[in-house]
Parts: sequence; C-alpha cells; structure tokens
Amino acid sequence: MGRKLRITAAIMVAVAAGIYINNTSLLAPHPDGKPVLLAHRGMAQRFDERDLKNDTCTAARMLPPAHDYLENTLRSMRASFAAGADVVELDVHPTSDGEFAVFHDWTLECRTDGLGVTRAQSMAKLKTLDIGYGYTADGGQTFPFRGKGVGMMPTLSEVFAAFPDKQLLINVKSRDPDEGEKLAGVLTTLPAGRRRTIMVYGGDEPIDVIRRLAPDVRTISRAAIRSCLFRYIGYGWTGLVPKPCRNAMVLVPINIAPWLWGWPDRFLARMNGANSATFVLGPYSGGAFSTGVDTPELLARLPQSYSGGIWTNEIETVARLTGKSID
Repeated sequence: MGRKLRITAAIMVAVAAGIYINNTSLLAPHPDGKPVLLAHRGMAQRFDERDLKNDTCTAARMLPPAHDYLENTLRSMRASFAAGADVVELDVHPTSDGEFAVFHDWTLECRTDGLGVTRAQSMAKLKTLDIGYGYTADGGQTFPFRGKGVGMMPTLSEVFAAFPDKQLLINVKSRDPDEGEKLAGVLTTLPAGRRRTIMVYGGDEPIDVIRRLAPDVRTISRAAIRSCLFRYIGYGWTGLVPKPCRNAMVLVPINIAPWLWGWPDRFLARMNGANSATFVLGPYSGGAFSTGVDTPELLARLPQSYSGGIWTNEIETVARLTGKSID
C-alpha cells in the first residue's frame, strides 16, 4: 500500500508540475516592444467619477481643463494618435437619415445645445449643434468650450476617411440588434484589410449580430467579457481558449489579471493565437462603469516589460510613462 501511495503521489506531483509549466510565463516567449495604447474617447475632458449613474451629466462635472480637446471629435482623435495612441475608441449612434453619428451620450441635453434622443435626430441637425455647450468645471458659472464645438460632431464615415490606416474601437451604445445590422453593413463595405484594424464592443444583441454578419471584425460585449474571463479562469490551465475569447477584444481589469493562467506572456500568446487583442483596464469593483489605467501607480501594477494593450483615459501621461510619446 505504501508503494502505491508513493506512486500516486508522484503522479499527482508530475501532473501539478505539468500544469504549472504549461501555464507559467517563465518559459513563455516574451514579445518585444512597447505596450499597445488605447485612448478611450480620444483626448477628452476628465470629470469627477465618484458616484456615477447612468443619467449623470459628466460634462457638468468636468475637472479644471488641462487642454481644449473635446471627446469624439476628429481633432481629439488626431491629437491622441500624435500623442502616442495606437488605437482610439469612439462612440456611435445611428441617425434618422442613415448615418452614424460619433457622439457619446444617449441624449443631447448634457453636452450640447440640442434636445432629445441622439438617434432620433438627422445627421444634418446634429451638425448644427455645439458639442462643447454644456461643459463646466465650476457648477455652471463658466462654460469654457461654449461656442467652440459648433459643427464638430463627425460621422463614422468621416472618421474612416480621416484615419484610413489607424486602429479604431467602435462603441455601440444601444442594445438594438438592428443597429448591429446597420453597422455590420457599413463594415462589410470596407476592404478586408481595413476591417482587421477595427474592433467593436457594446450591447450583447448588436454585437451578436456583428459577429455573425462581419465575422472578421473583432468584437466583445459585456456578457462575452464575463464569459471569456470566467471560463478561462476555470479551465485555462488546459491551454484551451474559450470561444468567447476568440476573434475578440479581451478586456482584463488590472486586479483580475493575476488570476489568469499564464499571465502575462503565455496568456497574451494564447489570445494572439486566437486572433484576439488584450487590453488591461483599471480595477473592477462592480457596477457598469469602466475605468482606465490612468496613473503612474496603476501602471506600476503591470508586469515589467508588459507589451499587451492598455486602456487609458490619460493618453498623454501613459504614452510618456511607457515610452510611446512621439514628442
């Protein structure tokens, strides 16, 4: 009996060692190069992120501005790429005249001088609005960007034309499957090489449609993020990549990352092998709002020589700290 126990113990140790070796980054190839930086909303005005709700007007909670760029504008995107961004994130809404407006909010009242639901407007109407109208850092005493954002809301087609070879992340703000079908229709008119530079994320229903109609576009939804990470934590030790993690944009909160098998290099290699791009977010503590890796302290929590993706709201700061700044 003692000999059998020793053999069983030896087998268990061998299996455990095999699992460890198969999932350690010590023997995984380390990709050279600097991190891939994603500028959330481009160069944007920051706001007080405490106690946010779905209907919070963030423009009315603007922090004292450090620059004069407004999110989701061509000027903001251009500055983001110039600062060192590899990818720029933008938000879209379908319009009543068949365009896609690049704008964050579901309604117009917070940021602009317009009224109503964004997707209920024509693009011609949206082009007349002042998108800097509602920004204030002092409770409404002053509005430093009022009058400076007239006509600056771009269409998605204008973004594609302005940045024909740049990587973009499109955020679908609704859960409307018809919007997914419309956006897939736009994406499938692009050359195959261009589609490979575009990623899309958003509501489960439109993203499911885009995955079906434009399968070469990498996507992710909230449900797919959870499914990808939970399944990988559950059986990633086998080396298998769960289906929701394939041909996807894999978003990893920085406090969840150490729990992923093979983090960082082996995990990144597995995701790359599944045609997926990995981006680290700020810490997740529940709720519906994403944070970025925006401070030196958060950046220091990434492994040394990390070369995966980083999602940030502070592209200038993070580009400088990672050596990506073009200045």
